[in-house]
Amino acid sequence: MSSHISNERPQPDQVLTDIVDYVLNYEITNELAWKTAHYCLLDTLGCGFEALTYPACTKLLGPVVKGTVVPNGAKVPGTQFQLDPIQAAFNIGTIVRWLDFNDTWLAAEWGHPSDNLGGILATADWLSRTAVAQGKSAITMKVVLDAMVRAHEIQGVLALENSFNKVGLDHVLLVKVASTAVVGRLIGLNRDELINAVSLAFVDGQSLRTYRHSPNTGSRKSWAAGDATSRAVKLALIAQTGEMGYPSVLTAKTWGFYDVSFKGNEFKFQRGYGSYVMENVLFKISFPAEFHSQTGVEAAMTIFTRLGVLGKTAEDIQSITIRTHEAAIRIIDKKGPLDNPADRDHCIQYMVAVPLIFGRLTAGDYEDHIAADPRIDILRDKIECVEDPQFTKDYHDPQKRSIANALTVTFQDGTVLEEVVVEYPIGHRLRREEGMPELIKKFRINLARRFPEKQQQSILSLALDYERLLETPVNEFIDLLEI
Repeated sequence: MSSHISNERPQPDQVLTDIVDYVLNYEITNELAWKTAHYCLLDTLGCGFEALTYPACTKLLGPVVKGTVVPNGAKVPGTQFQLDPIQAAFNIGTIVRWLDFNDTWLAAEWGHPSDNLGGILATADWLSRTAVAQGKSAITMKVVLDAMVRAHEIQGVLALENSFNKVGLDHVLLVKVASTAVVGRLIGLNRDELINAVSLAFVDGQSLRTYRHSPNTGSRKSWAAGDATSRAVKLALIAQTGEMGYPSVLTAKTWGFYDVSFKGNEFKFQRGYGSYVMENVLFKISFPAEFHSQTGVEAAMTIFTRLGVLGKTAEDIQSITIRTHEAAIRIIDKKGPLDNPADRDHCIQYMVAVPLIFGRLTAGDYEDHIAADPRIDILRDKIECVEDPQFTKDYHDPQKRSIANALTVTFQDGTVLEEVVVEYPIGHRLRREEGMPELIKKFRINLARRFPEKQQQSILSLALDYERLLETPVNEFIDLLEI
């Protein structure tokens, strides 16, 4: 016996309208959020400049058809490319994410909210150049920072209570949703059009996490966010044409996102949308390493110093225990062969072994010529991870949001080094005063990788002047970053 299926079009899902109403109506007043967005902009661009020194990244950049230049198109910082906003978003998003060195958000789902800068900056630059060509006013960098705060918030709040990785989906889904919402606002979508656009982001097929996990870990994880933020620009532009959306994309029985992709569960929310995520975002400052390992690498660096004082080396180590949190064990506790840099920067044993041997961990340390050193795999085999339930609890505590790791080293002679515990990495909100000067140093270093001295000084003069930067037209700022 068949049951009647209503063909009456439903009202949009609440999740869609909450996102859209936040994007269109919320006023960002928290000064910490604004200032953190400024730091985030600098750090994100710097990560991109470093990535431009890696041929594996740059081979993916440029127009779809070689030689294409788009009049009034968006420029890709650190390059000579001027592209349509969709392809520019892919380029910017890819260089930002390539080295796993941009900011991070850890919750039930983790991710990197500054990945959204690909779509935001490409769209804002394209709109600015088009406006200037028409004799109109360009968008200012204040609008870019505003969009960054909103994109961080959407991605981060959705991630707080909802684990996409547990159902096999990659967190770049959240980049696509957040970028679609804020890019839609930038191009002037009205409320109904913006709801349509966000629904299109959810109705898409979503990326599997296959490329982040053994035995398939690979370099797609370095351009997946670029793909997601560029797709968002395309979807927003499609919605601008008046193309329809799908109001119950999440809740539709059988065919909706919840039933198809989320095991029948609805999203849960810990809080409403504001500016919480930008205020509490985590910066990767010291090490280009998957964030769940950051405190472990910091602890390893401390132990390396102690080894020198004791007259010992990594070869004197019999075993290492890493007391850690559940998410770290699930994502980066990895044994066996590591096939490529993407595999290595998601292995906590590798990321701890390298600093214990060399006293450093840089992006170059994931490359084949370093990984070939037999001492690394020998030491990796001696490292075991164990979960500390309190570390896991503190990881999820909204007041703490710690990412704790503790290392205990036992030597061949049976002596045990006092455990080194690091609960909060230097990029944590609770270490902002210590961390932000180091973040600026990181930005300066990354500028020097790409630009001549005189151009570096011109960029720094504007980029570090918060008030002046806010009022600067986007196209003028991006012109400073052209190589």
